[in-house]
Amino acid sequence: MKKNNLTKKIFCALILGVTMGIVALFLREKLVASGNIELWNTINSILFQDITRPEGNKSLGIFFIVGQLFINALQIVIIPMVFTSIIIAVTNIQDSKSLKRISGKTFLGFGLSSILALLYASVVGMIAYKADLFSVTINQVTGGGGATSSNPLLIIIKAIPQNIIAGLSNNGNVLVAVFLGISTGLILNVMNDKNSVIKKGIEEINKMSQIFLTFIINKFAPIAIFSLLMRTFAIYGISYLQIASIYFILTAVTLLVFLVFGYSFIVWVSTGLNPIHFMKKVSNVAMFAFSTSSSAASLPLNTKTTIEKLGVDEVTTSFVLPMGMTVNMNGTAIMQVLATLFIAGVAGYEITVFNLITISLLALLASIGTPAAPGSGAIILFTILTGMGYSNEIAVSAYAIILGINRPLEMLLTALNVVGDSAVAVYVSKSEGKLNHDLYHLVEDKDEVIKI
Repeated sequence: MKKNNLTKKIFCALILGVTMGIVALFLREKLVASGNIELWNTINSILFQDITRPEGNKSLGIFFIVGQLFINALQIVIIPMVFTSIIIAVTNIQDSKSLKRISGKTFLGFGLSSILALLYASVVGMIAYKADLFSVTINQVTGGGGATSSNPLLIIIKAIPQNIIAGLSNNGNVLVAVFLGISTGLILNVMNDKNSVIKKGIEEINKMSQIFLTFIINKFAPIAIFSLLMRTFAIYGISYLQIASIYFILTAVTLLVFLVFGYSFIVWVSTGLNPIHFMKKVSNVAMFAFSTSSSAASLPLNTKTTIEKLGVDEVTTSFVLPMGMTVNMNGTAIMQVLATLFIAGVAGYEITVFNLITISLLALLASIGTPAAPGSGAIILFTILTGMGYSNEIAVSAYAIILGINRPLEMLLTALNVVGDSAVAVYVSKSEGKLNHDLYHLVEDKDEVIKI
């Protein structure tokens, strides 16, 4: 109920923020046209001015401050959540021959499905980008700049830092957090200390980070989104609303198509099983994930459905689903690719094939480190933008719009994430000869409901 109330509040904040922003836009145009530009400058100074700029030295910038505080609070937990989530996922791998074999097949399934999702998102995104669906001219903004001219392959070198503390001190270094998380997890596995204080401490930090993130979103998201969107539309105009609607519809349709047809294709190709049975039985999990917008909250139902309805053995399920909750984020990766291309198009950056490959790689690695908590995907998106150098004022404004309109998309992509975990679990169990075919092909009573 609280999540539903939050969703309603965020949706209301979105509508109200856009509406009031457009009202402020027309007010500005009217005041400027009537020669009362000084009155508008006063209103802008009190409500909307960026106080970090030289012209904002004596401004209040109330809406700017509220929005910036929210974004800063979200960024606080990026590195600790990515770092600890990866460690926890790696330490769940048991040191036995059977699970080593299962882990190999699991990551193969995750990898291939992620590649398919990224290829699909890249093609859709580039078609939209080349068709100028993401292009808009903002006359009020000066400056800009293009994409970074440095070799994108430098991200590989920067993934291994010379200093651990320095490497984890920058939110743009998500690859550092991934590398150090995997390394630390493997070291803890070698130590094999069940009572490890470090492991317990990492789990506590992860839990604290998720609680902090949930608190920030639950308590401050509506008012912050209202402030961000009202300021954005008041300053930059209604052209963003048209572009944002294109992004939203394109991303929603792209996610839905992959959810229905992409996973059906994956199950059919990898197992030879009828994908219709899979989609029907996993639909309840998809709807639950959509309503909660959390892979973690969906794990109990997903586990029960995968074992009791899809016929996957318990050993495979207990390994694949928790691991997938952290590293198998196809929906998140698709959203991040499309969102990055959207922001690049709006902000005037040029995208080449080489840039697209880099964006896809960053989206894959960033999605692996995305915690299973509501709103995490859009937060991690900021690290991709930073890594690509998409940081001018228009890019930040476009990112603010995504924060506002991304809640329904986060709900939809969460459904993709959890369904993807089940698809890989079916593949692994089938390849191990442990899938219960009778359960998988069992036709269910339409009125039957799985309870947890």
